[in-house]
Amino acid sequence: MAPIEIRHILISENVDPCCKKILQENGIKVTEKQNMSKDELTAEIKEYDGLVVRSATKVTADVINAASNLKIIGRAGTGVDNVNVDAATKRGIIVMNTPSGNTISAAELTCTLIMSLSRHVPQAVMSMKAGNWDRKKFMGAELYGKTLGIVGLGRIGKEVATRMQSFGMRTIGYDPITPPEVSASWGVEQMSLEDLWPQCDYITVHTPLMPSTTGLLNDASFAKCKRGVKVINCARGGIIDEAALLRALETGQCGGAGLDVFVEEPPKDRALVNHPNVISCPHLGASTKEAQARCGQDIAQQIVDMVKGKALVGAVNAQVLASTFSPESHQWIKLGESLGSVLKACTSSKEPYSGVQITTLGECLKKSTGFLSSAVLVGLLTDGAKTGPNLVNALTLAQETGISVTRNHSDGGEGLNHAACVVEISVNGSRYKAAGAVQADAPVLMELNGSVFRQPVSLSGNLLFFKASANPQLLPSVTGVLAAAGVEMESFSASAARGGDQWYCVGMSSLLSDLGSLKSVVKEAAQISV
Repeated sequence: MAPIEIRHILISENVDPCCKKILQENGIKVTEKQNMSKDELTAEIKEYDGLVVRSATKVTADVINAASNLKIIGRAGTGVDNVNVDAATKRGIIVMNTPSGNTISAAELTCTLIMSLSRHVPQAVMSMKAGNWDRKKFMGAELYGKTLGIVGLGRIGKEVATRMQSFGMRTIGYDPITPPEVSASWGVEQMSLEDLWPQCDYITVHTPLMPSTTGLLNDASFAKCKRGVKVINCARGGIIDEAALLRALETGQCGGAGLDVFVEEPPKDRALVNHPNVISCPHLGASTKEAQARCGQDIAQQIVDMVKGKALVGAVNAQVLASTFSPESHQWIKLGESLGSVLKACTSSKEPYSGVQITTLGECLKKSTGFLSSAVLVGLLTDGAKTGPNLVNALTLAQETGISVTRNHSDGGEGLNHAACVVEISVNGSRYKAAGAVQADAPVLMELNGSVFRQPVSLSGNLLFFKASANPQLLPSVTGVLAAAGVEMESFSASAARGGDQWYCVGMSSLLSDLGSLKSVVKEAAQISV
């Protein structure tokens, strides 16, 4: 992928100083402004190409829509629930987090809360500070031999499992993504939630907050648990239904809770915080010097690597870009955009596209269908607007406008002995087709609407496409029109077929100011600059 230009970044929170240092060392200007209100951020963001936040800054749709130059939102930490990812995607803005920056710190806090719940450590400390000596009041339980249920077996869940196994705990878990054989390799037996709830002495959650995980632990699931089960949440407030947790604590169905996160932060309703069986922290999961340094370093380095075209790590809404950071992908992206532009120009109907089918041919393009499809859509949908489509938002914009996008791949060449991309679009019941490839490290057009070119068309410079029937006067007539307009012909590509109407292509020194001058010579004409 071509490098993304990032010249000026705003850091809106207290991010480790190494972040600013790394960015500046790589030629990126950095401004730090903390504790801005929403209105202040909305007014300020217009000036920047990038924004780096932690968890306090709320990057809303209003902020994103005001950011006319923004290309990247970097979250120095895991989770991006303080960023409106959908709004950013529609604007073609990459949203990036640091998926591993605070893994160890969050896992260690989780383990700390598990141990504190088992031995009532915070309560005993407060009792001592009050001048008491209540040995019997704080009778605890060993972790050895107990069962820990881990809901969410990503990086943090894995680290919690390996640490608590050292206490002799049995670790079981649930995760819809991590394969059971993978979690089994680090000692976690996977099962359904229905099977997990009744077996657990302790339950810890490590999932993102999304509709499917909101209220995952609720009245119904608490009822299925062992009486006295202890729960821990160092992930996101809302995964455990707070009202249901309070009810379970009051009845004794839940024997204790360790909470680092809340639905509202700081929580105005203090019922959970004040409950004697709850150990609470003010969202400290990532609050270690090491985690903050690591997150600051990671987000800065990830942005620098993206800007330099080296790699894309941590992008939560631009997975299609992950395979574009190689030199050979650059020309294929240009090919896709050019094929889209050619078909857009040569589509006689002005009706909207109803369907787009992109087919990649050749084994070397097996993993390229995604970004090639987005590139084609960029070419098809670009209309000259400043905030037009890019590889991040092209598919979303196509779907919003009712375009059905189909992607196919064939390892065989279907008559072609090299890698190629074939694009077909449907407009008002008619179909249009273009096929191209990358030859000698340059994109070329091989076929247009049934006309196969004898010599592939180099997709660069100013190109005139026209449809006409073959006759000896065709080229001299077209050349005459160009000459009359002060335009030089630089190249000419003709169809291999001789009968019927065919498409031709002329490379020109500049675009024609009026295609109407060709009406008496050809049946259809279009021009593009690529």
